[in-house]
Amino acid sequence: MSKFSGYNFKGQKALIRVDFNVPLNDQLEITDDSRMKAAVPTIKKILDDGGMVILMSHFGRPKDGPEDKYSLKHLVKHLQTLLNQDLATSNQQPVAVLFAKDCIAEQAYLTAGMMRPGEVLLLENLRFYKEEEKGDIKFAEKLSKLGDVWVNDAFGTAHRAHASTAV
Repeated sequence: MSKFSGYNFKGQKALIRVDFNVPLNDQLEITDDSRMKAAVPTIKKILDDGGMVILMSHFGRPKDGPEDKYSLKHLVKHLQTLLNQDLATSNQQPVAVLFAKDCIAEQAYLTAGMMRPGEVLLLENLRFYKEEEKGDIKFAEKLSKLGDVWVNDAFGTAHRAHASTAV
């Protein structure tokens, strides 16, 4: 049994580094959701345990801070659909995906603080902060205050010395 599968997330906020860097078309629609689908089992395990999920990811390569085309807000509806796909055959409550417009702003902390078991919060693009790619310790500390435990489910980015993956 691996440490992850044997861990009970009941009552804990799991800060999960996912790789939601998915391609979008000109209408900002997802054209390949395989990376998102790959994270669903991890998310569902934590939710099934009675935990709360806070997702963080990069998206594209924004040059000068926030840009709408690189916002993770475009993924919220699809993520909610993926997490609720097999509800018809279960007694589970639908999963609502909340969104924080800034990964380290007060709104993110307030939303995370009010979360209840079974809820999911998607944080805005980590790369809107240059500190992410620089592996900045203070940035990583700000992110860490959002959760109780950290899970790396972004194996495609695990080799990077970024704040959310290595620090």
